[in-house]
Amino acid sequence: ASDRASITVRDILTASPWQLVPQCGYQCMSCCRIFPTLWSLKIHIQHSSQEGYSCKVYYRRLKALWEKEHKEQEAASPQG
Repeated sequence: ASDRASITVRDILTASPWQLVPQCGYQCMSCCRIFPTLWSLKIHIQHSSQEGYSCKVYYRRLKALWEKEHKEQEAASPQG
């Protein structure tokens, strides 16, 4: 189910807080290409397989890891 989760703009920004490249745009953390807007980066990620890249897989796996980590932190935190 989490493999099919869509990648949001928030997910992209969370992936790398330093991904904004000054005066250039946003960098895809998977293929390192630079895009002029956050929207164009999101479109690239959604259609990366058509371009011969696996960026969508990278971001989906990263999101799944965050979700797993979040659940583990919730389980470890004391219930009060």
